[in-house]
Amino acid sequence: MRSKIFIPVILWILVIRTNVFAQDFKWVDISNGNPGIRVLLASTDGSKIFAGGCGGLWKSWNAGKDWRRVLRFNAGSEGVNALAFGHSGPVTVYAATEKGLYRSVDSGEHWQRIFKGRNDPENRCIAVSDVRGTIFLGTQSGLLISRDGGRVWSRQKGRFDNYPVFNIDSGIEKGCPVYVSSCDGIFRSIDGGQGWDRVYAGLVHNEEPSVEEEGEESETEGCETRFVKVDTRKKDLVYFCGTKGVCESSDQGNSWSRMPEYGLLKRDVKMICLEGDSTILALTRRGIFRYRDERWIEVSIGLSAGRLNYLSLDEKGNIYVAAEKGMFRCEPVDPQTGARRVFLREYLEGEPEISDLQEAAIEYAEVSFEKISRWRNLASKKAFLPKLSVGLDRNSTDLWHWESGSSAIGQSGDDLLRKGKDSLDWDITLSWELGDLIWNDDQTSIDVRSKLMVELRNDILDELNKLYFERLRIKSELDSLSIEDRRKRFDKELKLAELTASLDSLTAGYFSKQLRLNATNN
Repeated sequence: MRSKIFIPVILWILVIRTNVFAQDFKWVDISNGNPGIRVLLASTDGSKIFAGGCGGLWKSWNAGKDWRRVLRFNAGSEGVNALAFGHSGPVTVYAATEKGLYRSVDSGEHWQRIFKGRNDPENRCIAVSDVRGTIFLGTQSGLLISRDGGRVWSRQKGRFDNYPVFNIDSGIEKGCPVYVSSCDGIFRSIDGGQGWDRVYAGLVHNEEPSVEEEGEESETEGCETRFVKVDTRKKDLVYFCGTKGVCESSDQGNSWSRMPEYGLLKRDVKMICLEGDSTILALTRRGIFRYRDERWIEVSIGLSAGRLNYLSLDEKGNIYVAAEKGMFRCEPVDPQTGARRVFLREYLEGEPEISDLQEAAIEYAEVSFEKISRWRNLASKKAFLPKLSVGLDRNSTDLWHWESGSSAIGQSGDDLLRKGKDSLDWDITLSWELGDLIWNDDQTSIDVRSKLMVELRNDILDELNKLYFERLRIKSELDSLSIEDRRKRFDKELKLAELTASLDSLTAGYFSKQLRLNATNN
């Protein structure tokens, strides 16, 4: 058994070493004393950064070293909810605010309000996107479109009426569909906004936000379709995220599949971004996660920023996050030159052997190879066993002369003529099917059942491998957390307990028993 599961173990060790322990992340505070930032936007080269909050909009022209407020709001009553560059580059910048839509055509130096709603819900702008010169604006009460640079706006009727629009995205090529996310689902337009189809029906869960979650926009709370993102390199690939994690579509939204949740501390994802190689980054309230090899790896280790609000990227590989305690930039660090180096053997100490866990899981699920071999061995001996048939018949038509044997004169019943109702005929027959020595129909049935068993066995081992190494990764991340980050530490310790319970469910409690045994021996 050990030889059969040795190769998967080696592969998983290589995966865990490559993707978990191979790289550290350095977070730098670039907020310059500006806390409470809601959204930010970085240019492709990272030189220009825009950051919006309740007090207005700030701009940095030197990669976050210096900041200047370029848009000021009165008495802190307004705030920036979304930022976007124009379709031609960072010269044109849009700011969706609580009091309308603002635009700058000189890289953020001067601003003009180009949209003001007729009422408060329409005036509250939540999302904006410039799709090849057409401006799509999401408000608390629906979607509006301008095809002439913001002079004339048309409201989209139908499903968008009175529904908040959270996010708008499209590919960069001409003819790419436009996607809109709202609490009513994901919508797609293939004709530049003339007509809309709902490609996914969203669900809203009436959940009360916890104290830790206060400050989240109320209309997105509990929404399954909070954010939609198009892969600009692969125009058919679309993602959306929300309370149930991340979903993907490879056919422009015609069908959707839910992505694995391994590594996510919580499935509630606020937004996603795509790196240059189409790698997904997901933002939750407490962490940032990168998706690789069917698992999520946290890149926000060492970031103590409170509640996370927004995520942005540049083409240099830098990650920017707007958070409760300011703005931060993540820069990759080579583990060979970084201060922190982690070795897998440190976290394997005290853990049960993965091969022993696999054997325990196989035994508990009764999906071992020996079981299939036993089936085949018994089926091959079937021809030596005869078929037994027993026949029983009662002869009720014949008459029988019965001599009682009495010598007494005049004794009744001495000579009786009786029917054969008390006469029974029986027989036993044995037969052999010698052709079964060569082949029998049970072999076909065994082939089908063994195929299903192998598939089930592989699924169980795959699940166990992921849980086992995910647990090691969480242990390493716990060591990396600062002492003051109590909330994230609690989340990770809770995830560690959850993974332990999942491993116990696959091995009938063998995992925890071995942990206690190893701890006693050490």
